[in-house]
Amino acid sequence: MTALPSAVIRVLCAAAFAAVLLAPGASPAVTVERVVSPGGIEAWLVRDTMVPLVAIEFSFRGGGALDPSGKAGLADMTTSLLDEGAGDIDSQAFQQKLSDLAVEMSFSAGADTIRGSFKTLNRSRDEAVALLRLALTAPRFDADAVERIRQQILAALSRKSTDPDEIAGRIWWKAVFPDHPYGTPVEGTPQSIAAVTVPDMRSLVAERFARDQLIVGVVGDITPDELGPLLDRAFGDLPAKGKPARLSEAAFHAAGQTFIVRQDVPQSVVLFGQPGVKRDHPDYYTAYVMNYVLGGGGFSSRLYDEVREKRGLAYSVYSYISPMDAAGVLAGGVSTENSRVGESLAVIRAEWARMRDGGVTDAELNDAKTYLTGSFPLRFTSTDSIARMLVGMQYNDLGIDYIDRRNAYIEAVTKDDIARVAKSLLKPAELTFVIVGDPKGVEATAEAPDISG
Repeated sequence: MTALPSAVIRVLCAAAFAAVLLAPGASPAVTVERVVSPGGIEAWLVRDTMVPLVAIEFSFRGGGALDPSGKAGLADMTTSLLDEGAGDIDSQAFQQKLSDLAVEMSFSAGADTIRGSFKTLNRSRDEAVALLRLALTAPRFDADAVERIRQQILAALSRKSTDPDEIAGRIWWKAVFPDHPYGTPVEGTPQSIAAVTVPDMRSLVAERFARDQLIVGVVGDITPDELGPLLDRAFGDLPAKGKPARLSEAAFHAAGQTFIVRQDVPQSVVLFGQPGVKRDHPDYYTAYVMNYVLGGGGFSSRLYDEVREKRGLAYSVYSYISPMDAAGVLAGGVSTENSRVGESLAVIRAEWARMRDGGVTDAELNDAKTYLTGSFPLRFTSTDSIARMLVGMQYNDLGIDYIDRRNAYIEAVTKDDIARVAKSLLKPAELTFVIVGDPKGVEATAEAPDISG
């Protein structure tokens, strides 16, 4: 029987979940089961029998921010090589097996986690899981594959080195976190990637891929009794304990500074931000709703209305909350004509101050709640997205019934809550701006940090 291409698997999953979750009267409520394997590996499971497949999302605590000094990009490069051959199967044969079985397998590194994504049809499940186990426990790191991936990463870094958005992002994070790993890109630098060795990658796998650092979410056509032994086959050969993922708190620097990198381009790219709140902060949901009104709500946000609609300063402008393990960040961005950068910055600061001093209106709060609660089911329209949420729920210690409780947290936010949090959190005078372009009428207040190495 011919295997279904992975693209077809994705379409079938999305269609099946959308049919259930977006039907009239549907709610985002799903049943989450806690499964513990005979070997003691825990996973949270959402069963779905509409499509005969299983999707597994998993994370190991600790990501690229834990890369050794001078080896930034180690985690990112390592994850790029996990499916490039494992055990006695070389890269080409490994990829061919994935294709023949219609298995989707990928790995990536973020600042705080290393994550994996795996999807297989049930009829190929045993063979597919065996490949996943090999990728995690016996990656080959053959010389030809290592150098090919290294060159791909270096080529990508070279392209990014002239991209205004990439430059602005790297300078902003380096400026505000100069003495912390968050100030170095997860993908590393040309110098650090050149320094990564195969022994470095083997050490990372041995130290970081461990069962005590593992978080697993599973969605699909599988019972708890079937899932338990599968977890042991996939992850049971990992060491019981790994190197603890300890990261020091990140102190925020460069408050109120403006950095400019001159480029001969018609529009300037601007990034801005300040300290925010972490995921476990008691005011997280209040800040989340507040930010929707401020700049996170797209066409509905104040920044969009004031910067684009009323003044035509930019095509888009936005803000977002980024809760990381060692820091909370409230940031945003805008691109605008060089001659109008100063005006754009003034409007952004003014909107920051207006929210700080006046909070939100009844209509803004109601609209925000309506959208944030009503759009929640859209996060459940594929096996992948649900499995990722299961991992996130465990990672952030939200509780197994979080999906049922989440909208209540949004509904509980009041105008007084937002007024209180806005007054204490928003600091327009302390916004850190990075501008890449040729802005007119704007002067740098400090020299941009060196991001060349």
